[in-house]
Amino acid sequence: VAAAQALRRGLEHYDRNQGIWRPTGLSLSEAVLDDETAWRAALKALDLSRDIDLDGKWYPAVVLSLGRNDARIGIEGIPDDANGHFITSEDVQWASRQNANGSFGPQARVARDLLRKGEVFYVREVKDPETGVYMGDWTARQIPEVEGAFTAMDVNTGRVLALQGGFSFQHSVFNRATQAQRQPGSAFKPFVYAAALDSGYSPAAILVDAPISIETPQGLWEPENYSERFFGPQPMRTGIERSRNLMTIRLAQEIGMDTVAGYAERFGVYDRMQRVLAASLGANETDLYRLTASYAMFANGGERIEPTLIDRVQDRFGRTIYRHDQRICIDCAQTKLAKGILPVIFSNRERVMDPITAYQLTLMMEGVVERGTARRTVNLAVPIAGKTGTTNEARDAWFIGFSSNIVAGCFIGYDQPKSLGEKIGGGALCGPVFNEFMQVATQKYGGGRFVEPPGGQFIKIDRYTGERLPENATGDRVVSEYFRLGDQPVFGVTFDGGFAMAADLPIVDPEEETDELTIADENTAPPPQELSTSSQQTGAPTTPQATFGTLSSGGLY
Repeated sequence: VAAAQALRRGLEHYDRNQGIWRPTGLSLSEAVLDDETAWRAALKALDLSRDIDLDGKWYPAVVLSLGRNDARIGIEGIPDDANGHFITSEDVQWASRQNANGSFGPQARVARDLLRKGEVFYVREVKDPETGVYMGDWTARQIPEVEGAFTAMDVNTGRVLALQGGFSFQHSVFNRATQAQRQPGSAFKPFVYAAALDSGYSPAAILVDAPISIETPQGLWEPENYSERFFGPQPMRTGIERSRNLMTIRLAQEIGMDTVAGYAERFGVYDRMQRVLAASLGANETDLYRLTASYAMFANGGERIEPTLIDRVQDRFGRTIYRHDQRICIDCAQTKLAKGILPVIFSNRERVMDPITAYQLTLMMEGVVERGTARRTVNLAVPIAGKTGTTNEARDAWFIGFSSNIVAGCFIGYDQPKSLGEKIGGGALCGPVFNEFMQVATQKYGGGRFVEPPGGQFIKIDRYTGERLPENATGDRVVSEYFRLGDQPVFGVTFDGGFAMAADLPIVDPEEETDELTIADENTAPPPQELSTSSQQTGAPTTPQATFGTLSSGGLY
């Protein structure tokens, strides 16, 4: 229910912002309008969606007469009172009427500018936004032309908690969550970065954000960032948080599209991914169901899950003959456990990604919500990580996000792909849908911080330059990244994917230079890490740790 409400609200909000009234195309003859029994029978016989509930149930209605300012209407299943029911002039002034030939009328001022006598449309009762009490007035509604889908799953079991395939099942039975093949756009980028982190790159890696020209069989391809600006060398985190296309392409070129495609196929995003650089920006097609399940594997530490609508099957004697979750509960056979002790669950699932890589990527995607492309629309009481996605000309909008135990995904786009509008992205369209649903879901299922796996350490870096910072550094520029123990991170190494970079590009985003950095004592170095030798002796290294600008082979010989 929460998923249906959230998706419908997001679709209707976008639709009404377009300011276009589209008649249903259905009408009743004027001969029946004066006879209540006749028009009620005729209205009931029409093939209309009657399963819509958004801020109240939607009812089919017909225009009985048009006055100077208002329209008197008849509503299916709602008896007329002494005064009748009306659509007021104030209710129609948000739109212009789209005519049958595609032209538009003037901006509506009174009801007759939008409605015609005998026309059939939808209405719902007006609810007081503060008290939630219905006020007795009615407002005209329409089923949006734009469509979408929403799904949510348990990150540990794959159990589907919500699945919404469109605005109204009676209006369209096509399930856009499982059947619509669409380009994920930037929502695919985390898989590029996961492949890089598992291939030996660290969160301190510097990627170049600069113009690229690539010869293809179709001609010269010159991809751009969404902002149509370039910002020079930037830490890997920025490529995720700000969804930088050119940084992602360079990274994909560095590690190879075979590696990227292998990760996408291993996670189940695609069965067979094209080995072209455009695919690193989500140019191949997939569906929301598969993409959301793939994000669940980031949330659970890199273990494979298979989404399911069936938990268990029992025979007539109550014996379990099928169970989806094949993990083994060590203590479940015991009748009693000591106070404060929970059953131990042994996970025997296939590992698709190193747990440290999954955690590193989760931290980066937390930045998307805290200060990246979803910062204005996703705001919840529990830690959330996720990624927005917007394709060329904004034909598809996405947001996939997760808490510590729930992953949820939203897609919005026209069934016949066309632009959603200029400067419209997944954060603006899908972020509010995700946020509304998760407010309900987290109240029921809770959520906590993302727990770091063993075998790593936090190191503070400057999130604009990638420079290593002392442990006592504070400010908006400071971010703690998680590094593997034993892998001494090398700072200041820049990867350009083999593409040349102009020398006059800015190194730091000008819009972000106002963020502050404070270091209590610049001479304070991070505490040395205690190491163990092969003879089991422990102690701190005597050589200084690498700092920004240190020349290193990086483990390449």
